[in-house]
Amino acid sequence: MEDTTVMPKLDVAKVIDDVLGTIEREREREIVARRYGLFDRRETLEQIGELLSITRERVRQLEKAVVTKLKAAAAKDLPHIKDVEKTILAHLEAMGNIARISDIAARLTLDGSKIDQSRVAFLAELSPGLAVIEDNDLYHHAVGARKVHDEKSIRENVNKIIETIKTIGEPVTVDKVRAQTGHSTDSHVTALSSTSKQLATLNNRWGLSRWPLVNPKNIRDKIYVVLKEHTKPMHFNEIADAIKDSTFKRKDVTTQAIHNELIKDKRFVLIGRGIYALNEWGYKKGTVADMIVDVLKKESGPLHRDEIVKRVLKSRQVKETTILLNLQGKPQFKRVAKATYALADKA
Repeated sequence: MEDTTVMPKLDVAKVIDDVLGTIEREREREIVARRYGLFDRRETLEQIGELLSITRERVRQLEKAVVTKLKAAAAKDLPHIKDVEKTILAHLEAMGNIARISDIAARLTLDGSKIDQSRVAFLAELSPGLAVIEDNDLYHHAVGARKVHDEKSIRENVNKIIETIKTIGEPVTVDKVRAQTGHSTDSHVTALSSTSKQLATLNNRWGLSRWPLVNPKNIRDKIYVVLKEHTKPMHFNEIADAIKDSTFKRKDVTTQAIHNELIKDKRFVLIGRGIYALNEWGYKKGTVADMIVDVLKKESGPLHRDEIVKRVLKSRQVKETTILLNLQGKPQFKRVAKATYALADKA
């Protein structure tokens, strides 16, 4: 594992000042700084046009012209760009040769702030050896090593990973994705997957971002993940503790809130005093008496009480005495022999 404490960092503020200093006209420096969010939040063409009393189209033209000149100069004598590219590439090599801008900025700068992220993204765009993926509905803002793949091949590789996971149909470990996509390392698959907004990861497994098991968006989804990972019924207090101890975002929910969601969602079945299971495990809603009725209907005849207790306990975590009290006290059941019960005629 790469020790990030010994990796080089960048004084991005100085680099940005020196790069902007090569732009002769103040208005053009202002446009670039505002469009890329180099000192404050990013601004739209309209906002900058209003400020400078020019049309949005003129802002776009000037921005394109200046950035084109900067990219041309980057291959020759633009200040610091060669060092910037070398430093970013060193970090990318340790991160699978592609990374989100937010992640690379966290390694390159002191605090990885939004402005730092914008500065790193701008410098990466000027660097000929780097490929930048713009933030949109499908991708996070990301940068990759162009010697490994350009923007087109990054998208193609990510799409291949997405299709592979769709075909598998459930969350999967990265080594299995690698085996089916032909990539050389797990770290490269992880790095590519991390750039996609269509993918998410949880508990070392990757899946589609719409799948609750890798991207739980509310309390109910988080409960579902906890039960699924636990693979057996849990008390709602245990579920609450598991959520608090998890890596979920916004995990500071109350036990009462969790209990309320368990009651509302059809995915969860109460099978004992405060104990819940997943409906998909074969459990269904109903009282202990309902379970006894099901047992006797399936048998199509009388059963000894010990056998009834045994079968009901497969679907309910209750005391044996609770089952016996239901047998003896509910009108749905009648004793037909010693310790042997059947359904009453009206049941």
